[in-house]
Amino acid sequence: MDIGDNLKHFELKSTTGQTVSTYHLSDKSALLIVVTCNHCPTAQAYWPRIVSLAKQYEEDNLGVLAINGNDASQKPMDSFPEMQRLVSQYHVPFPYLHDESQKIIKQLGAERTPEVFLFNARRELVYQGAIDDAWENEATVMQVYLEDAIEFALDGLEIDYPEIPSVGCSIKWKS
Repeated sequence: MDIGDNLKHFELKSTTGQTVSTYHLSDKSALLIVVTCNHCPTAQAYWPRIVSLAKQYEEDNLGVLAINGNDASQKPMDSFPEMQRLVSQYHVPFPYLHDESQKIIKQLGAERTPEVFLFNARRELVYQGAIDDAWENEATVMQVYLEDAIEFALDGLEIDYPEIPSVGCSIKWKS
């Protein structure tokens, strides 16, 4: 996807077993989609930060979805049961979706985990890429790219830096 492109609605199975549709989030002021996984050290480091951001912006009507599309035959830690375990471990307050076909992560243009896609109220892509500038140690973060982008999106403003390359593990594509 390119900045300004509209999100195509989709539905995927969540770790609760329920199917979650982006239509159910159409009332949200902005929508954050985090393409992530369980096995990647970078993704593991960011899970607590993503959970914290979701809670921080809940009252501002930010919708949040996480999607794991990795091929679990290559990385067993990314299996559906392991996704369910991770949700419990981190007390994830938003749907963690399984994109077994990899259709949605391809549609988004995701390349790494974690990689974020932020959509405004009109579901136009306004930010894509990194969460911040220090995945290894939250205490050393200097640039909170995603948090700044959320603030701009919720205020209806254009984001000065709509794309910051994400850091993490490559997506494990099916052959």
